[in-house]
Amino acid sequence: MSETTGASYAAAGVDIEAGDRAVELMKEWVKKTQRPEVLGGLGGFAGLFDASALKRYERPLLASATDGVGTKVDIARQLGVYDTIGHDLVAMVMDDIVVCGAEPLFMTDYICVGKVHPERVAAIVKGIAEGCVLAGCALVGGETAEHPGLLGEDDFDVAGAGTGVVEADRLLGPDRIRKGDAVIAMAASGLHSNGYSLVRHVLLNQAGLALDTRIDELGRTLGEELLEPTKIYSLDCLALTRTTDVHAYSHVTGGGLAANLARVIPDDLHAIVDRTTWTPAPIFDLVGKTGQVERLELEKTLNMGVGMIAIVPEEATDAALATLADRGVDAWVAGEITDRGEHATGAELVGDYAG
Repeated sequence: MSETTGASYAAAGVDIEAGDRAVELMKEWVKKTQRPEVLGGLGGFAGLFDASALKRYERPLLASATDGVGTKVDIARQLGVYDTIGHDLVAMVMDDIVVCGAEPLFMTDYICVGKVHPERVAAIVKGIAEGCVLAGCALVGGETAEHPGLLGEDDFDVAGAGTGVVEADRLLGPDRIRKGDAVIAMAASGLHSNGYSLVRHVLLNQAGLALDTRIDELGRTLGEELLEPTKIYSLDCLALTRTTDVHAYSHVTGGGLAANLARVIPDDLHAIVDRTTWTPAPIFDLVGKTGQVERLELEKTLNMGVGMIAIVPEEATDAALATLADRGVDAWVAGEITDRGEHATGAELVGDYAG
């Protein structure tokens, strides 16, 4: 009688041993993110965080957020660089959380791949762990899923969820904003993690530029520019709230500066941001000119050089700028809060960019 071999998980394309090796490789990086409130190690069914640490709060409010990094992952895949995309993921999640004044506590990640290459997965987690250190939060767990047949062997995507905490009477947002407040812009490190579908369409598809093409205006290759990690502002924002009477923050992500700023402006007020106060980095001009993209469309899609906004009382601007400068954050007064009047939206950009 001849033996027959039945179907198996491995034959279907899922390599459990590779997944186990990936977990072993990532453990050292996850360990670097640990806070004293974290219990247990990597590999459990759930990450544990000692909530008794919140007893020092009178009325603790938990803040949560989840996000991914969009099609920027395709740039990482094409370049074979996997250890920076995690910075982007942490920034997208934790800088949303800090907007309300919350301290980032912990984060979990989800990595989906066509095929588990242990070293690649570990490199992705390394970037996430390094991002968590920059944000001051712990990486308490995650999931790596292998999807053969749905994703190509080298394809992957990442997502994450995070939790933070803020004292109820220190919650930031629209209720605190007043007419006359100053709008302080914090410089972006580049494109961050939004608008890559437009950027890839214009530069890679339409213009046919290769990622290893050196662009004189950028001072480096196109791939290096597009893979520049998103700046993580979490600890800078927390430091600012400790030294300054911050009224609100706005994280500039998908939708652009005006749309995201409008999300924190009360119905009776209006934010005016003056373009003449800064010069967007060359990458924004490159995308606009190469694709003949109108300025309004660029501003609705890209951050145009501003990654985070702080709204503070006018008299606190000097102190706020000094705090940010001490932390190495390039920041400037970019506008002010006025009455809503006849304005249809909560924020607008005026003037022409400097330079």
